[in-house]
Amino acid sequence: MNILVTGGCGYVGSVLIPKLLSTNNKVICIDTQWFGNYLKKHHNLKNLKLNIQDIEKIKLKNIDAVIHLASIANDPMSELDKNLSWETSGLGTLKLLEVCKKYGVKRFIYASSGSVYGISKEKQVKENSKLNPISLYNKVKMITERTILSYSNFFEIFIIRPATICGFSPRMRLDLTVNALTFSALQNKKIIVHGGNQVRPNVHIDDICDVYIKFLKINKKYQGIYNVGFENKSIIDIAKLVQSIIKSEIIIEKNNHDPRSYRLNSDKILKIGFFPKKNIKDAIIELKSLYEKNKIKNKSSYHSLSWLKKII
Repeated sequence: MNILVTGGCGYVGSVLIPKLLSTNNKVICIDTQWFGNYLKKHHNLKNLKLNIQDIEKIKLKNIDAVIHLASIANDPMSELDKNLSWETSGLGTLKLLEVCKKYGVKRFIYASSGSVYGISKEKQVKENSKLNPISLYNKVKMITERTILSYSNFFEIFIIRPATICGFSPRMRLDLTVNALTFSALQNKKIIVHGGNQVRPNVHIDDICDVYIKFLKINKKYQGIYNVGFENKSIIDIAKLVQSIIKSEIIIEKNNHDPRSYRLNSDKILKIGFFPKKNIKDAIIELKSLYEKNKIKNKSSYHSLSWLKKII
């Protein structure tokens, strides 16, 4: 297949694209490369340093599918520059859709976020549950979903709402829950927990990449929205799991800057035959092993918020 991946140099893209290339797909990657470029050169990869706002500058002739990852990646980053978030996800996606329409792209896969559910008292939120976005990031993702769905006459559309992702990537992120708690335990022998009772769903990076790959070829009758999060755990329980693997002290701070709490129900994707191969514990063990081999370091660019501050 010929595949366009937006935001392909990011945390997920840096794992996804090598997987796509390993099965003889041809990939065009566009990314601003604000956080670096960790993709190795490959004869089937065209890696373009390009802002999604300038998508009209390239031709998407013969592209079979788009995996749209590009966005300002989380709540605090979105708040740095509200216009940037809307321009990237909102306007950028609209421009992308128009270009895809022009070139006859058939399939559009979007990386939304499970955080669109915000705070929910439901035992488990399903794809048809009420959305309660409480931050700019959540709202931008929700509106972008609706923009994409308005093009359903032109594309086969699959919208993925991932849980918080964990695990190793060449473009590492040390600001995601499991990764952050694990690295803190490794580096400082301390785990700082803000609040702790808020429940978050989680998914391993290898599994979320395999989800995108599955939707490249699945029958179009399965179009729609899918939750992808297989472990709903409180932050304190994740911290205790880290502590059981890495000797460390848990320090609880009552000030909770992020009150989001929700449990994802992923029965829908399980029913079409996707089953996760890894879990939180696997991610912690993998990160511990790589750290001990000196393959994970505390780079400034691995902390997306502080790095983006420097850029903008």
